[in-house]
Amino acid sequence: MVLSTGLSKFKAAVFISGTGSNLKSLIRFSKTKKSPISISLIVTNNSKAKGLDFANTYKIKKKIYNFKKKKLAEKKILLELKKNKIQIICLAGFMKILSKSFINNFKGKILNIHPSLLPKYKGLNTHQRALDKKEKYSGCTVHYVTSKLDSGKIILQTQVKIDKKDTPKSLAKKILKQEHKLYPKALLKIFSL
Repeated sequence: MVLSTGLSKFKAAVFISGTGSNLKSLIRFSKTKKSPISISLIVTNNSKAKGLDFANTYKIKKKIYNFKKKKLAEKKILLELKKNKIQIICLAGFMKILSKSFINNFKGKILNIHPSLLPKYKGLNTHQRALDKKEKYSGCTVHYVTSKLDSGKIILQTQVKIDKKDTPKSLAKKILKQEHKLYPKALLKIFSL
């Protein structure tokens, strides 16, 4: 995705549902000189999301949407994205599935980070499933979002070795550390293509 630009950065929105640790690492990355993005908006479906604290800390605009009426929520989000001239969306632990029409509005400009080596273990409970299958490695993947769950083109992946003593919790922790490094690398990669 080449969005050629002078010195200005691309306006990004980050969608979260929980603690926002990937959001925090993306914000820190966005503040560096080499970052191709600046984060203008944080969107969540969860008014209690801990990640919203980062919006306050870093003075980034935040919006909370109720997904009980998904069509309406998505319509409002699209208006907000247009109003803020958002050029790229980073999903970072956003636990709602976006509709096909929403995705088509931002085709090729929505990224997601997933805690497995896709195409293995799409969806939820990835760590437990990897352990149940006695995998030697798991990891994380940054990919483009399409209307098929966790099926878009892969941008970057990182492997994480699974130890015999790993639990879903310890594995999640190891993988999360790698996610924080992988997301910025994936953004650098797509903006330099």
